[in-house]
Amino acid sequence: GMCQLVWHFQVSSALKEGHVTPTELCQRCLALIKSTRFLNAYITVAEEAALKQAEESEKRYKRGQPLGVLDGIPIAVKDNFNTAGIETTCASNMLKGYISPYNATVVQKLLDQGAVLLGKTNLDEFAMGSGSTDGVFGPVRNPWSYSRQYKEKSVSKSHSEDEESNWVIAGGSSGGSAAAVSSFTCFAALGSDTGGSTRNPAAHCGVVGLKPTYGLISRHGLIPLVNSMDVPGILTRCVDDAAVVLGSLAGHDPKDSTTIQDNFKPFELPSLPDVSKLSIGIPKEYHAPGLSSEILALWSKAADLFKNAGAKVIEVSLPHTRYSIVCYHVLCTAEVASNMARFDGLEYGHRSDMNKSTESMYAATRREGFNDVVRGRILSGNYFLLKQNYENYFIKAQRVRRLIANDFLKVFGGGVDILLTPTTLSDAVPYREFIKEDNRTRSAQDDILTQAANMAGLPAINVPTALSERGLPIGLQFIGRSFQEKQLLTVAKWFEKQVKFPMIQLEEVKRHNHDVFQHQKSASFS
Repeated sequence: GMCQLVWHFQVSSALKEGHVTPTELCQRCLALIKSTRFLNAYITVAEEAALKQAEESEKRYKRGQPLGVLDGIPIAVKDNFNTAGIETTCASNMLKGYISPYNATVVQKLLDQGAVLLGKTNLDEFAMGSGSTDGVFGPVRNPWSYSRQYKEKSVSKSHSEDEESNWVIAGGSSGGSAAAVSSFTCFAALGSDTGGSTRNPAAHCGVVGLKPTYGLISRHGLIPLVNSMDVPGILTRCVDDAAVVLGSLAGHDPKDSTTIQDNFKPFELPSLPDVSKLSIGIPKEYHAPGLSSEILALWSKAADLFKNAGAKVIEVSLPHTRYSIVCYHVLCTAEVASNMARFDGLEYGHRSDMNKSTESMYAATRREGFNDVVRGRILSGNYFLLKQNYENYFIKAQRVRRLIANDFLKVFGGGVDILLTPTTLSDAVPYREFIKEDNRTRSAQDDILTQAANMAGLPAINVPTALSERGLPIGLQFIGRSFQEKQLLTVAKWFEKQVKFPMIQLEEVKRHNHDVFQHQKSASFS
């Protein structure tokens, strides 16, 4: 129950009081990464570097001078953030073997706070996808596939290949980061979110996934997909931890001109959040075709929780929602096309051996380096950007994007504080079902409830809510006003306390489950 979710003997105090050392913590996580290797959550594990960082952290604790709450805390980073000295692949042949000379700003900030970087996590190639199934290192498996909760619900046929084919996807494109947090191999992980890529896998893996307001966190060193929508995302096991990580990442970065100019003041969330004075909006357009009846029921149950706590709950309308996904596709592929032009085999990344001419080398490099999904998006993006199509598609889509942003402004201007919506249409699908449809169809369905927040640049968070009839996580999404992360996270924390989402019971991990590992069972490090 609750005591497991926010466990009062938290890791930070365990570190401060010397009950566990950063090195022990790091070794536990590394051992767990090894024993859960079948999840395919990590592309690269930086064992030596991590142990070295843990050792440095240990010295600081011994001197009684830790750098803050993140000192000694094991974290993981999605493999589309540059990391000095550790390969950054974007799960693509194009970048296999690429080692960046510098750290992304967010990675640097975490390291400066003493966090211990365990490794880089798996994703869809160049973060294009909603399953974490399309990278060159193979699909990520959802840890809940191996949970007691799912196994008890999925009618087991006595033969063993059944389990082999029944595992479900982790969601995407930050599936590796979500799976890593969910399986206790790290305490927090970075994802990226362009159309829902942090919130979607968070929902499927039963963790908290925060997409901050556009411009609150630096994108410098995040390999771009859609510059005007990308934001680094935060994955943790509880809302308080997301607030701590946000506090250490947010603020102006001279290397990213789109970041806010003002200083960001890290905040602590109230220990007894109160929602009685708030107004919660329920956008009717999010009752989308394909929304499972289970999620619909949970959504209204959640609305009732707010009502019973004295909040105003109002149905609102965001009329342009239905054009949103088409508009997103046009803008997204157009920006992808221009961003991917840099991978030409000349400066960095994969270069083809076809040496007939620069032109054929370009073409071959991109054929060998990119998968079909990436090539497909580049092609449609370039099509929308052709002179004869530019007015019809790109300019129109930008106009619609403004209308979508205005829908939100109107609702928030009318006194609504927070919007409550589903995060996904259903719980996680078995991999073998998921791959029956192509990536583009899948992403269009899976991004439907999340991408409008990216188009409007608003903060949004997935909060794990309940288990489905199949024993898999379902999450709900809260969308807040621009730069009102404190309010958004306060509401999310209140909701998290109400729903008491169950702890994953991982059979495979049971045998590591003694003394120090107990600290990791706690959702919280803060």
